[in-house]
Amino acid sequence: MTGPSGKTGRLAFRNARLIDPASNLDVKGGLLVENGRIADIGPRLFNDADKNDPEIIDCRGLVLAPGLIDCRVFTGEPGSEHRETLHSASEAAAAGGVTTMVVMPNTDPVIDEPSLVDFILRRASATAKVRVAPMAALTRKLKGEVMTEMGLLMEAGAVAFTDGDQTVANARVMRRALSYAAGFGALVVGHAEDTDLVEGAAITESEFATRAGLPAAPAMAEVIIVERDLRLVELTGARYHFGQISTRAALDAIAKAKARGLPVTCGVSAHHLILNELDVGAYYTFRKVKPPLRCEADRAAMVEGVMSGVIDVIVSSHEPQGADTKRQPFASAAFGAVGLETLLPAALNLCHESGAALPHILNTLTASPARILGLAGGTLAKGAPADLVLLDENEPFVVDETKLSSRARNTAFEGRRFQGRAQKTFVGGECVFSRS
Repeated sequence: MTGPSGKTGRLAFRNARLIDPASNLDVKGGLLVENGRIADIGPRLFNDADKNDPEIIDCRGLVLAPGLIDCRVFTGEPGSEHRETLHSASEAAAAGGVTTMVVMPNTDPVIDEPSLVDFILRRASATAKVRVAPMAALTRKLKGEVMTEMGLLMEAGAVAFTDGDQTVANARVMRRALSYAAGFGALVVGHAEDTDLVEGAAITESEFATRAGLPAAPAMAEVIIVERDLRLVELTGARYHFGQISTRAALDAIAKAKARGLPVTCGVSAHHLILNELDVGAYYTFRKVKPPLRCEADRAAMVEGVMSGVIDVIVSSHEPQGADTKRQPFASAAFGAVGLETLLPAALNLCHESGAALPHILNTLTASPARILGLAGGTLAKGAPADLVLLDENEPFVVDETKLSSRARNTAFEGRRFQGRAQKTFVGGECVFSRS
């Protein structure tokens, strides 16, 4: 993982509500940063000032929490920089309170060689405002046929292995990849959609899809792969993370697997927590995502999964697309929606509308992804990197695509009213975004 090295000297935060899900901390207090790392934290620092503090930030009672870790970010670099670069994505991340982007290998060329992992890390170090942790491809060229050299890719800096939004259809290949990954202690991140069932589909199968006249696939296509991969995890013992799920059936299957002690975790995208199939409306292609938006019962199940802890992380599933690929008939438009800047507001929606506790929601965005991926951030512990977000959980605003920092504008939340967003973002003690 790479990112800004952080500033030297001391930085003091006062008058804050400190929330650190990793240590179950939720108190009023202050935090001290020295040389890019957290030097001290606690209630006794609430108002204390030190003559050695060159910069003091009055948090005005707002929440100071670990910077967010977004586990599912697609960019266009290398190969499609017109859609998004690491730099432009990092600007969007900083504006959203995200201090670590975990980027997918679905680029051109595919990130399936150690030299390409190294390229991502070097490029991010030179251009990105936030930390970048690359995932490498699970199979060569994402074709699902031959697994990659995981050991060499891990040495180069890959934090996990995935084919992104592609399913490894061949069970034999997946079994071999999981067995190989288990030997290295590597994390495999899977995409759960039966490729044959979803081929050519643009929306989830339902009465709405029929009335809209759109090609559709059954929601059952998800749990078919979930059940298969859970059996393979049981067979191989590999650590496995479902990048995103979207159905009640998948949630129930994963809950049972966790109860049996299998080493599995899962995530859900922000748009699958907020939107359902009816939000496609009059063929709104910015809400054509993969997997597709589901029925209201499945959306409610995703909220329930987050609340119960079965779902471990919330992700943006940030996937920038140009106007040329989105301004098309719904069936032929590209999948994907940008989401780095709306990840936090969408997650906070569960606090305001579903009664979720703020520390619990922040856990899905900080400590939990850090634990799953083995990253150093996600905590306010002494000695941890000073990757921080100062957020106002109650500030109302309306999403305006023209004000997004991302190079692409295909947000699924245009015109949406949210409550709560990042005010300042710090990476290694350096302020990389300030709303004021």
